[in-house]
Amino acid sequence: MESGIPDFRSQDGLYHQQYDVPPEVILSHTYYEKQTASFYQFYRNKMICLTAKPNAAHEKLAELEQAGKLKAIVTQNIDGLHQMAGSRNVLELHGSVHRNYCVACGACYDAAWVMQTEGVPHCEKCGAKVKPNVVLYEESLPEKALTEAVTEIGKADLLLVGGTSLTVYPAAGLLRYFSGKYLVLLNRDATPMDEKADLVIRAPIGEVLGQIRV
Repeated sequence: MESGIPDFRSQDGLYHQQYDVPPEVILSHTYYEKQTASFYQFYRNKMICLTAKPNAAHEKLAELEQAGKLKAIVTQNIDGLHQMAGSRNVLELHGSVHRNYCVACGACYDAAWVMQTEGVPHCEKCGAKVKPNVVLYEESLPEKALTEAVTEIGKADLLLVGGTSLTVYPAAGLLRYFSGKYLVLLNRDATPMDEKADLVIRAPIGEVLGQIRV
């Protein structure tokens, strides 16, 4: 929200807006396969925001990594803003809108290319359908990113969880791999893990992280 991109489950998120077809259905593998043109209409209108810029949270996390105080970022976001801010070790559990690939030959296209197409985008090399490299409902998380996330969480002394409702699995279940000293939850709304955290902060994540001095 602080970068101008709506989230999903907050009071003002996509899932609280009215559509003829619920977003959870549109963003499913089945809907993508059966209603690809309608899927792409929603994808272009609601999932891609090329004008979005990193906020204070993205910038501070990148600064912490560069200072050697942050080892990895595990994110469900698909907007690529962590990388834009300068973070290097970003584990994208749900993929990225900036990678869209041909289902036949594997050719990759960026988000700007998708925005310039109409209807269902097709590969310029072989003519096959192009699919976003984002994890849809009914699809599995990328094994490599998931494995690396488990490893990094397991090694952490302090785990900061920010900007998530902790209701989406399997991502929310990753907290069970944390055995370090301090669990900090930073979210505007309450989460199911608040009682197990060492510190709970309910405020905009950019506003809070922006105050950290590295």
